[in-house]
Amino acid sequence: MTRAEAEELLYREALYLDSGNWDAWLDLYLPDAVFWMPAWRDETTPTADPDRELSLIYYRGRRNLEDRVWRARSGLSVASTPLPRVVHAVTNVLVEDAGEAQARTTANFTVHLYDRRSERSHVFFGRYEHQLELANATWRIAAKKILLLNDVIPTVVDFYSI
Repeated sequence: MTRAEAEELLYREALYLDSGNWDAWLDLYLPDAVFWMPAWRDETTPTADPDRELSLIYYRGRRNLEDRVWRARSGLSVASTPLPRVVHAVTNVLVEDAGEAQARTTANFTVHLYDRRSERSHVFFGRYEHQLELANATWRIAAKKILLLNDVIPTVVDFYSI
């Protein structure tokens, strides 16, 4: 995997989230993908084990992401109604390790969010780590870790806002 390929995938993921093209976003993920945003154990240490420690978000398997997308679309999720407006900015994309069919990337992000309920804007920022795998000649996401660096989360945080 080249850095240009990694950037293309991460930028496309951001675009799909921003535009609400969640079916295309889900297609980026492998069936057994992990989507994880750890909590902070203390001021400098994030939690390390999503099965034993607190996580802000943790989905094991794309099926769980599909369920969350369904709830966000259905209007039954109070936290997602109305949906906020979001824009992701992904920067500093690096391919940290790559083989013929697997790669690990890191990137920085900011997400600007406008919450129509409160008429307020918020910014989430942090780092992404992606584990990628080549499946049927296409790079797919096997795992995504979101390290949110904000000290305070002033509004609902969900898959589309980080």
